[in-house]
Amino acid sequence: MIQKILGQHYDAYLGFIRRQMIKDQIEARGVKDPRVLAAMDKVCRHCFVTEDMVTRAYEDYPLPIAGGQTISQPYIVALMSELLELKGGERVLEIGTGSGYQTAVLSELAAEVRTVELLPELSAAAREKLAGLGRKNIKFRVGDGAAGWPEEAPFDAIVVTCAAREVPPALGQQLKEGGRLVVPVGVGTQDLRLIRKTPAGLETTSVCSVRFVPLVEPK
Repeated sequence: MIQKILGQHYDAYLGFIRRQMIKDQIEARGVKDPRVLAAMDKVCRHCFVTEDMVTRAYEDYPLPIAGGQTISQPYIVALMSELLELKGGERVLEIGTGSGYQTAVLSELAAEVRTVELLPELSAAAREKLAGLGRKNIKFRVGDGAAGWPEEAPFDAIVVTCAAREVPPALGQQLKEGGRLVVPVGVGTQDLRLIRKTPAGLETTSVCSVRFVPLVEPK
């Protein structure tokens, strides 16, 4: 209905509410990295939601997608991206491609993105969507996210967009020294953790409480 009313001004309207989202929901809550804020503005969240959810695309909530999964709320996408401290030349691994929204944000922030998704239909849809949006620095894999992507390791940063019961050991092993891993851990309400790989081992910081869909294990 809104699209019919606004007509040719619809895209401008979506751009306006996206910028309001960044100001009121993301920047106001403490995300300050200008590269992250610019990426959140450039990546159109409404391109990654189902057609019936477009008018809700810039609300600060997760929204349902196919396969019983969700697209994460914008603030959490921005927060997790900021925690990685990307400068532009990194190789990043994402566990849980989902809709491809976080993938697109990462592709703005890093030189190379590798993304793993267990559900083939989600991976295929995200690949098609991101290719249509001109994202060329992404490689996709269908498989067990807990296993990471050993052939492409090590990575400068790893982000997990679903909740693991425990931090998968393979992910810490595939992280470069000095790299960062951001992962929600637990059941129900989870603990978002920032893990740094140092010469002495993995150092863990608890960031905040979050709620993600669980990391799906292969059958």
